[in-house]
Amino acid sequence: MEYKVEVIVLPVSDVDRAKEFYTRIGFREDVDKAAADGLRVVHLTPPGSTASIIIGSGVTDATPGSAQGIHLVVDDIVAAREDLLAKGVEVSEVFHDEGGFFHHAGTRGRVAGPHPDRQSYASFLSFSDPDGNGIVLQEVTTRLPGRVDQVVYGSVAEVERALRDAAAAHGRHEEEIGAADPDWPVWYANYMAKAAGMNV
Repeated sequence: MEYKVEVIVLPVSDVDRAKEFYTRIGFREDVDKAAADGLRVVHLTPPGSTASIIIGSGVTDATPGSAQGIHLVVDDIVAAREDLLAKGVEVSEVFHDEGGFFHHAGTRGRVAGPHPDRQSYASFLSFSDPDGNGIVLQEVTTRLPGRVDQVVYGSVAEVERALRDAAAAHGRHEEEIGAADPDWPVWYANYMAKAAGMNV
């Protein structure tokens, strides 16, 4: 039985303001529906994510701004910070924890700058939505074993880059074996999955 995170419901006080914020930073609007009884559901998905958030009216009794510690993963924490700043978001400086891995709650133990070795899972930044719901970006460049069971590409350009990398690597593979590889689609699939961190 698989249990996949699908949706996180965020409590907000002004749905339109929150929707503008999340779409401005690149979340895709999937649904915005309202019912006669005042229920409104706005479903938004971060770029490259298989999980989404829901904001709205009547979707949660939690206090607006009370959701904390929602983590989004990026592959370049410095570039992500520049992207958010360009979109008008107030973000923290990039930081790592004094212990060298996952960060403490709040700002305790923060050390300025990315992890010295840019160790995967160890560099962060934080920001809040207009209600104060707290979001953390975490840099992940190499997945721990068992963490990936599907490959998701965020754009056509990413697929093209993955195919070009696989083609170059496959060319070297054929040189090593001294023959054309008739099962090249299988080789490509395995190479691309491994490059994306999937266990194969």
